[in-house]
Amino acid sequence: MSAPLNGKRVAFLATDGVEQIELTRPWQDLQGAGAALELISLEDGDIQGYHHLDKAHTFKVDKTAANANADDYDALVLPGGVANPDALRTDVHAVKLIKQFCNKHKPVAAICHAPWTLIEADQVEGRTLTSFPSLKTDIQNAGGHWVDEPVHNDNGLITSRVPDDLDAFCAELIEVLSPVA
Repeated sequence: MSAPLNGKRVAFLATDGVEQIELTRPWQDLQGAGAALELISLEDGDIQGYHHLDKAHTFKVDKTAANANADDYDALVLPGGVANPDALRTDVHAVKLIKQFCNKHKPVAAICHAPWTLIEADQVEGRTLTSFPSLKTDIQNAGGHWVDEPVHNDNGLITSRVPDDLDAFCAELIEVLSPVA
């Protein structure tokens, strides 16, 4: 099996309430492509995944946002759910980490409600992105342009709407991280 992402390090930023499939599917695809992955959260321990409104599995945190630095990674993945990004956007360390990735022009991939964290990090103005449809007005109010597409890549800001878009979301992220042949 090909491993185009050997040597690449990708951070996942999530907390309790993360939509489980939006964490596990990109994790599986990136790991399968050879990337080294770390789960970053607000606190040490485990985070609680959800399948919509139902509790699902827990996931071991590798590092806290307060102790993470974008210099250590090649990209950032922001899974959605509703509670997860809502909690992340109120944490100064999580928002600072997102800003670090964006300011260093490293790929950031956000799905579903995760663009709330991009809004909080002041990374939406002048950008085109997609999200869960209920965020359209939030994105527009933050100066962004919202599109209804399975995946949209605005110069390394990769966004998708819902779990049904995970095929396109994961493929785009892997393509962006893959070395140019």
